[in-house]
Amino acid sequence: MKLSIVATLYQSAAYIAEFHQRACAAAKQLVGEDYEIVLVNDGSPDNSLDIAVQLTESDSHVVVVDLSRNFGHHKAMMTGLAHAKGDRVFLIDSDLEEEPECLIAFAKQMRSNTCDVVYGVQEQRKGGWFERWSGQWFYRFFKALTGLALPENIVTARLMTRRYVDALLRHEEREVFMAGLWHITGFAQLPQVVKKHSTSETTYTFRRKMTLLVNSVTSFSNAPLVSIFYIGILISLVAIFYTTYLAFHWLFLAKPLSGWTSVMASIWLLGGMVISFIGVVGIYLSKIFSETKQRPYTIVRQIYAKQQN
Repeated sequence: MKLSIVATLYQSAAYIAEFHQRACAAAKQLVGEDYEIVLVNDGSPDNSLDIAVQLTESDSHVVVVDLSRNFGHHKAMMTGLAHAKGDRVFLIDSDLEEEPECLIAFAKQMRSNTCDVVYGVQEQRKGGWFERWSGQWFYRFFKALTGLALPENIVTARLMTRRYVDALLRHEEREVFMAGLWHITGFAQLPQVVKKHSTSETTYTFRRKMTLLVNSVTSFSNAPLVSIFYIGILISLVAIFYTTYLAFHWLFLAKPLSGWTSVMASIWLLGGMVISFIGVVGIYLSKIFSETKQRPYTIVRQIYAKQQN
């Protein structure tokens, strides 16, 4: 098979029919009839699954992978890639914020530059000022802590070769951060500017964004653990200098020290730092706990596809 188009479904009922029509048109223009569309239902609470299953009955190109519950966008994408069979795999969201027709431009750039990945980037991050500001600082903060310079303002849409997808699937983390995995898998990757529309309200709340930030940093860097060591050294040096000052003051100045304010401030400061440091260590321990259990990151309930005659 020449091409696989992979998309996830979550509250996508309003977009599936149009996405299917436009994705099919782009695929036929590129490879004729030698393609498949893999739709992964990530426990969508609406009737996305019913609509997708109906497509499998009328179109043999459509395959629906129904997950047993909602596992998360990134894990659902990895599951879809695992079920893709094409020599080239086009990953895209089904909500039409990224146009399926960009597949043609991606394929043209891949042919002319002989690369393994063409990924979409926005000229300007969509959303309000807070979303743009937080997105910008996410990439800077991630780079500072991990040393990995991720492409900024990337979107889900990307065209990948078979060998790249096979290499990507070798990552077996239970906590999946796709942007990081895309980057560290390597190979020749080139950007393609795309226009991202605002067709639906984002499901990435502030809480989910913070969770993603913590997960991404702790998955790709031990910098928080190392920083605890250096902060501890710094506090120890300050304590030594301050102790020396107190001893000198007591021996030579012979004046009573009032220092209740500084003592209480130090207790609160050090107490808060100790608790936060224990929390950082706890996050890493929880990741070790999750990885050692080796649970599958998704569970497939059923696969729907039209039987070939």
